[in-house]
Amino acid sequence: MKVMKWSVIALAVAAGTSQMALASQQSEAKGFVEDANLDLLLRTTYFNRDYKDNRADARSLGQGFITTFESGFTQGTVGVGVDAYGILGVRLDGGRGHTYGAMFERDSNGDPERDLSQAGAAVKLQFSNTVIKYGNQFPSLPVLAYDDSRLLPESFTGTLITSNEIEGLELNAGRFTADSAMQSSSRDSLNYLDLTLKSIDVVGGTYAFTDNLSASLYYADNEDIAKKKYANVNYVMPLTADQSLAFDFNIYDNKYDKRAFGETQDTTIWSLSAKYSVGSHAFILAHQRVTGDGNYEYDIGDGGSSIWVANSYYSDFNSKDERSWQASYELDFSDYGVPGLFWKTAYVYGDNVDTGTGEGKETEFFNQVQYVVQSGPAKDLSLKLRNSIYRSNSDMRNYYSEDLNEIRAFIEYPLSIL
Repeated sequence: MKVMKWSVIALAVAAGTSQMALASQQSEAKGFVEDANLDLLLRTTYFNRDYKDNRADARSLGQGFITTFESGFTQGTVGVGVDAYGILGVRLDGGRGHTYGAMFERDSNGDPERDLSQAGAAVKLQFSNTVIKYGNQFPSLPVLAYDDSRLLPESFTGTLITSNEIEGLELNAGRFTADSAMQSSSRDSLNYLDLTLKSIDVVGGTYAFTDNLSASLYYADNEDIAKKKYANVNYVMPLTADQSLAFDFNIYDNKYDKRAFGETQDTTIWSLSAKYSVGSHAFILAHQRVTGDGNYEYDIGDGGSSIWVANSYYSDFNSKDERSWQASYELDFSDYGVPGLFWKTAYVYGDNVDTGTGEGKETEFFNQVQYVVQSGPAKDLSLKLRNSIYRSNSDMRNYYSEDLNEIRAFIEYPLSIL
């Protein structure tokens, strides 16, 4: 597609006539200590996958302690700072028959670890509106995105440059050489291909043409595994004071290396969603398609959240030749006297999957409710409960996943120490 032939340079050219950023971030730096923050996030996570074929359920309960320190930048032409973190996860449930492997890795005897811990730090430099960071960090880009959907966050080791020199344009470039998965203390975690990350180079950017229109382009070269291109266009059309219509288009074009997949594969996945918002309500329709030689693969050294498409819930509806449709609804209870309470429900149907044995079909019914305490001693305490009911036909069941009901529950309490 033509959109995939664009380069990040095209974004910069398009922005060339725009106004330069008026204020320099570095000129406003107050100092290493003066702008520093030290935070502790207490997170309790419960996970339960109830498989409907009578196999043993996968479940786990853990308590996480996530401490993060972000310094300010020293004053001067070039500012210097440090970011650091320390994380600890403690298993609260029983032994081998009770543990979900994506929360606690197993020891040499096949038993889940009692606890996981890790510490990391990154040095950062800032000049004008550009930051260079080297060390352990949590990148969140469409082609390299850390996963934080269980107990402890995934992290990467490498260098990331983030530049905001032109107003409305953010450019990113980086190289990372190690990945630490959510359930592991290791810096060189194995992905599901039983491979470790050798290196991944990323480059890209996002440009806001107006307050309502933005576009993104990214490219990643995951050594000996995959080369990925990504594009996004997002447009919000205001209708009235409390009504709007938003369109979001995402596309990945990927080439997978035969050294990892047995043969060279070229796969594209795209999604288009339309969201109508009126007051506290939002109604979403989305369509998503996969074309090419195979599945859209992710979490292969590029992070467990590197799938920025519309129909990604328990299932990502990312199988070979799959077509999927979504209808969903969101409700913010603020206008009903309960600020901080939010509910989302979605139904997704997928078909046309080439399983090699027939046509695969799958459905998911998703619900999530979240409440954040707005005031008082427990201010910012967050309670989140999500449920997925997943079903598939026999061809899909053998190809992707068995039928299951999944529950994820999170209790989070952030504490600002400094």
